[in-house]
Amino acid sequence: MLQTRDSAPAWDGRTIVLIGLMGVGKSTVGRRLAHRLNLPFVDADTEIEAAADLSIPEIFDRFGEAHFRDGERRVIHRLIDGRPKVIATGGGAFMQEDTRELILRHTYAIWLDADPSVLAERVQRRDTRPLLRDREPIEVLTELAAKRNPVYALAPVRIESKAAPHDVTVDAILKVLRR
Repeated sequence: MLQTRDSAPAWDGRTIVLIGLMGVGKSTVGRRLAHRLNLPFVDADTEIEAAADLSIPEIFDRFGEAHFRDGERRVIHRLIDGRPKVIATGGGAFMQEDTRELILRHTYAIWLDADPSVLAERVQRRDTRPLLRDREPIEVLTELAAKRNPVYALAPVRIESKAAPHDVTVDAILKVLRR
């Protein structure tokens, strides 16, 4: 369930940033984790939508993925302001080099990982994910995992998210934070 590098630093109260593929539960787990730690919770995707006054699918449709990623980068930089909180990022945020460096340098990054088959089951419940349009979720998620997991693995902590209640994942994170 839980894997940390031997060199993983102890949590020192810094902002916690959750990274991982779509459907892994970053927002739901993040909200619950923030509540249990008595910290504010921020969903980066919600902040991007508020800044653009458009939904993420609308941003992708009107301006393309590159424009979305630029806005995402700016919003995440604004959110990492030194005040402790829990931030759920979009699945592609950590793939941007400058965003990844900022997260790794100034926050406590936790990779929520799950098998693509578990993720495909979860994401089929909502039709709001631009990268899944007109494609089979399992194919997209398998491709994304192959590309992104080696980069996500740069986070000092990896928590496996299984087909179980989200509080199981929250408990695993709390175990790491309190060691």
